[in-house]
Amino acid sequence: MNKVIIIAAVIGLSGFLISCQQEKINAPYEMEIEALMAQMTLEEKVGQTAQFTLDVIGEGENVYSSHFPFKLDKVMLTDVLVNRKAGSILNTASNTPFTIEEWHKVVSHIQEVAIESTGIPVIYGIDAIHGTTYTQKATFLPQQIGQAATFNRELVRKGAEMTAYETRASNLPWNFSPVLDLGRNAAWPRIWETFGEDVFLVSEMGEEVIKGYQGSNKDTIGQHHVAACLKHYLGYGSPVNGKDRTPANIPLQELIEKHYEPFVRAVEEGALTVMVNSGIVNGESVHASYNLITQMLKQDLNFDGVVVTDWQDINNLYERDRIAKNDKEAIKIAFNAGIDVAMVPYDVCYTDYLVELVDEGEISMDRLNDAVRRILRLKYRLGLFEKPVFDHTRYTNFASEEHKVIARETAEESITLLKNDNNILPLSPEQRILLTGPNAHSLRTLQGGWTLSWQGDGVERFIDNKNTFLTSIKAHASKVVYAPGVSYRKNAYWKEETTNIAEAVNAAQNADVIIACLGENTYTEKPGDLNDLSLSENQRNLVKELAKTGKPVVLVLNEGRPRSISDIEPLVNAVVQTYLPGTFGGEVTADILFGITNPSGKLPYTYPKYPNSLMNYDYKPAENRTDMQGAYNYGAVKDLQYDFGHGLSYTTFAYSKLKVDKPSFSPSDSLTFSVDITNTGQRAGKETVLLFASDLYASITPDNRRLKGFEKVELQPGETRTVQIKIKASDLAFVNLDGDWVLEEGEFKIQLGSEVLMISAMQSCKWTNALKNKETIMDR
Repeated sequence: MNKVIIIAAVIGLSGFLISCQQEKINAPYEMEIEALMAQMTLEEKVGQTAQFTLDVIGEGENVYSSHFPFKLDKVMLTDVLVNRKAGSILNTASNTPFTIEEWHKVVSHIQEVAIESTGIPVIYGIDAIHGTTYTQKATFLPQQIGQAATFNRELVRKGAEMTAYETRASNLPWNFSPVLDLGRNAAWPRIWETFGEDVFLVSEMGEEVIKGYQGSNKDTIGQHHVAACLKHYLGYGSPVNGKDRTPANIPLQELIEKHYEPFVRAVEEGALTVMVNSGIVNGESVHASYNLITQMLKQDLNFDGVVVTDWQDINNLYERDRIAKNDKEAIKIAFNAGIDVAMVPYDVCYTDYLVELVDEGEISMDRLNDAVRRILRLKYRLGLFEKPVFDHTRYTNFASEEHKVIARETAEESITLLKNDNNILPLSPEQRILLTGPNAHSLRTLQGGWTLSWQGDGVERFIDNKNTFLTSIKAHASKVVYAPGVSYRKNAYWKEETTNIAEAVNAAQNADVIIACLGENTYTEKPGDLNDLSLSENQRNLVKELAKTGKPVVLVLNEGRPRSISDIEPLVNAVVQTYLPGTFGGEVTADILFGITNPSGKLPYTYPKYPNSLMNYDYKPAENRTDMQGAYNYGAVKDLQYDFGHGLSYTTFAYSKLKVDKPSFSPSDSLTFSVDITNTGQRAGKETVLLFASDLYASITPDNRRLKGFEKVELQPGETRTVQIKIKASDLAFVNLDGDWVLEEGEFKIQLGSEVLMISAMQSCKWTNALKNKETIMDR
């Protein structure tokens, strides 16, 4: 059924060519798709748009859970795949990971039933965001925020390749990753799933992930690759109150320049699918927005892939947002806005409603056909018609030493040294050490959420590498005493209990140095909402009491977002940020603490000092200025704990001889900046060279500065290297209040390290449709 020879007889060759021309599609499967669609019933087409979670077709008490050992429920399997013709399944059963053998068995059975019923394979989706989330013994990288801290494009791409390989080995070809949201509100519980707060950093890392997941050809996704899914389109990461799935108010100018741009670049890189923001942007539910989904994504970017909802979000238009009076009307609104696949995930009535809506003319057959074409195109691109199930025994590199090296190197380069007074670090193996804090001996907190379970609980059952901060530090020093002081409640990840702070203080009397491993227990999404950005009172009290002993304190942070530490930071001698470093986080942190490895991570976000001092590094001039003269004081001064891009080393670097090839430039020029970096210390180290640009004056108030380039280099002691960073002149443009990209005549300040120079745009330029990538428009 997937190969039809005489296409013209089925649909008419001229009609097919007109269809392709109208959609501007160049994929090689269009004739097969049209032939197949000509044979499909309405029910089969509707079924392709439905995605159900695995629990629905698993044996269990109800559709929300499954029994173990897991078995497919024959009755529900028949209802979902045969009666309702469902085209997609997602998730694991009862939040429990399978072995690759179990995945092979489950997916094989699903495919057999689906293909026998419709001739069309199912596409299976999963959230494999820092490794293959729901497969036992998978290799886990640092979470995205840690990957961003490496500022190492190659490592991020290799990590994505590794994840794609192990995910495809599990017979899961569709990965709901990467997250391209900008993490610009520190309180938001999904900060750690992002590449940070900056649009350029997010865009660069997003491109690398797409390359790693999908390979070099989006029309032929090989057996070691998966389809990427860009999340969460659009503006999800900037809720006003910092709570998950709550409204965001983002001006058009900022929405296009900062939040839209990573998706633009990822679509241009060939990303095959996009997941829609669960929330509300500028008063509009994104799942109901024709402008955002159809106009800006599908039409303006000529996106020919699949748009999928997030979990139960069509229903949310009715239950939560109240813009539909029932589920059926919610389906109509979302589908007409441009949704292609509905992550239902439980309600089998979805297909009944959609059939009725098409029969009633509320949803056109053209709209349904458009969605089905996109879904079939994705399945062809993934090779599912030719090979719906892969032989897991041929994936001999699953959880291999090669993959572990990638995860370890990424974790190593992510660890960020924020403070090191009097060079207290690195430590000596001969020192007597007190190790304390709730994160000191926790496998769970090293990994974060989306690790073998949704909230990251239960990892101890399935993680092979059992090394925590405690066991890893003990591998370096023999005189280590462990007294946690504070611990997390096992079954309430948002709560903690005071174990015995006095015990930790007593143990500190015999220590030379205290290592306090603090931070957060695991969480993601709505369960991670908080009301106070400050690190917990119990943990801060632990540090305060320990500091009274007069012993030096090294603070090791293991957290998904920058929790405020302003009252204890002055009491500690060193601060090390580990983020959520993954399987090898304990080991690489210990290596850094004892000087085996030189830290090289840089903060991918601004670390606030107080819960109400939230700002980003690209703030407006009004947010940081001196007092005005006269009777009224309109001054505003930034008060931050650590700046974006901050990160120390055990060596020192000096910048000199900053140059540019075109001090004066036109909008079509490319600019090459060069600067000399010298390792002026006593040991080898890696330095991330950050290029910041500041538009001195503009028609709307410019950002303080914007990251426009970065490169990471490794230098031996005394070594000098010239680093070149190339940018396009158009990269210095901004989006004006009308939504147009503009480059205005005038001066820009360029800064790399301590070096500064001025360049000048000699003429202005405007790109008249900012909803498309500015380079594409310029080429036209």
